[in-house]
Amino acid sequence: MKIFSLPILPIRFGLVMSACLVAYFLLLSLFNLHTNPIFSLFNGVITGFGIFEAIKYYKLEQGDNFSYSGGFTVGVIAGFIAAILFTVFFTFYATEVNSDFLSQLLTVFKGDYNVHIGLVAFVVAIMGFATTVVITLTCMQYFKKSRNIPQNG
Repeated sequence: MKIFSLPILPIRFGLVMSACLVAYFLLLSLFNLHTNPIFSLFNGVITGFGIFEAIKYYKLEQGDNFSYSGGFTVGVIAGFIAAILFTVFFTFYATEVNSDFLSQLLTVFKGDYNVHIGLVAFVVAIMGFATTVVITLTCMQYFKKSRNIPQNG
């Protein structure tokens, strides 16, 4: 009977990515830019770099045993861990650290929405998961083994 064990590599990269995401958010909050959604685009860059490095490290570790599914799993697990931890931090920040954050964030959209922190946290998590899947699929195009047959002549 094979026991499934979660490799430590994606956990390590997920923790580092979430720490970088939190640090970036707190840096933005120092300059009161954390309510501007355009700055969240850099979250994708942080996540993308972290997933790329996780898959690259995994490929170096595996050598010839590297598989598409293994690399994809490492990327997804690392990204999901980062997304979950950042969502937990985001929810804590919006409810405990800066209780006016949600109203400041929603005034950017200039609408009269009845939005609670649960919905905003859900959206943050879904955005993190979607970013993770897309970036992992993109990175795996770079790291996968090519099945192209060399042509002579």
